Amino acid sequence: MAGESPGNAAGYSLPWLSLCRCKTHHGCRNHPGCRRAKSPSILSFMRATQYTCMLLSYLIENKADKKKLVMKLKQLESSMSSGRKMFRLGNVVHALVAARRAAELPEVVPRLCLTGSHLSRALYFVCDAALWLRSVGLQPHLDKPKWHTWATKCYYCSLLMNLARDWYEISWRLEQAALEEKAKENSTWQKDGEELNGVKSDGLHSFLCQLFQILKGNPPLLLDLVKNLCDLSGPLDTLGIYKTNPGVIGFCGVLSSLVGILTLASPHLKLKQ
Repeated sequence: MAGESPGNAAGYSLPWLSLCRCKTHHGCRNHPGCRRAKSPSILSFMRATQYTCMLLSYLIENKADKKKLVMKLKQLESSMSSGRKMFRLGNVVHALVAARRAAELPEVVPRLCLTGSHLSRALYFVCDAALWLRSVGLQPHLDKPKWHTWATKCYYCSLLMNLARDWYEISWRLEQAALEEKAKENSTWQKDGEELNGVKSDGLHSFLCQLFQILKGNPPLLLDLVKNLCDLSGPLDTLGIYKTNPGVIGFCGVLSSLVGILTLASPHLKLKQ
């Protein structure tokens, strides 16, 4: 990452909000890129629908005249969850391919973080597929709580690896900013004791200001960080690490899904792997 960081967001302006990647045909079924874009798009919208239903049912569940609506929302949420499991059946192969590609990265920390993340996600998809087989009656004797816990742990591990990679990106940029500031302070034209852009070289305030500037100037890194932090709410609650409620999980899920849809609509906003 000494040269160009994977989070470089040069030219990240939004194109037309279209999830089809074919520049020639809208709704093209012939080009491989168009076919690959459809499944993530469908999954993203299904995920957004699932968590929207969770959030809405939580907000109105205590209203006596909304019981039927709450029941319908929960049924739709369950249907979206089952549908997503079916669509994700082949994702274990993609995760393994991504892990193999990440293992060839030159930098040690991103290589370890991304490889670990993709392998954990592959294990998560295996557990997810087993749970789907049980839900459709093909594996009725499967221990659902055990497999659900394993799936959650794998997903949690994948998110931690992603967050470690995000922090590495932030640390790298903080280090670059510190070096640039020190070079300017040592230059002949700068007066002694002058602050750079109103930011001092030490202290919590300086750190927060630099962090804000870094995230502001790198939308892909900011979006990836927000998405990973939002996705943590579910595993933290399921594993009992930090208990919350369906409203918080639903809100975080909706926000994470919107970020995912945004990065699909504008690939420049997706943090490069």
